[in-house]
Amino acid sequence: MVEAKKGMVTEFMDFLMKYQVIGLAVAFIIGAAATKMVTACVTDIIMPVIAVVIPGGDWRTTVVQLGPVKLAVGDFVGALIDFAIIALVVFLIVKFMMKEDATKKI
Repeated sequence: MVEAKKGMVTEFMDFLMKYQVIGLAVAFIIGAAATKMVTACVTDIIMPVIAVVIPGGDWRTTVVQLGPVKLAVGDFVGALIDFAIIALVVFLIVKFMMKEDATKKI
């Protein structure tokens, strides 16, 4: 029984190492924190600047009404800006890391 448990633990550890699950978990946690940072940056720094340029001020609450349907256009545009910034940051990080890998292989 002890041998079976030992084999299961070893097999589980091999699984974690082979598929780099721990690194994936760390990346997920850091990604969640980075998302909060980017959202705060967009909401607190970028959007107030844009709000000055756009007449009417609070553009995040902009709603387009098509008959009985209300489309929250301002909130959607804010989410698009958040996504674009996050995608850019991820791209730059991956590009930097891939450059580092290329130099190590040579």
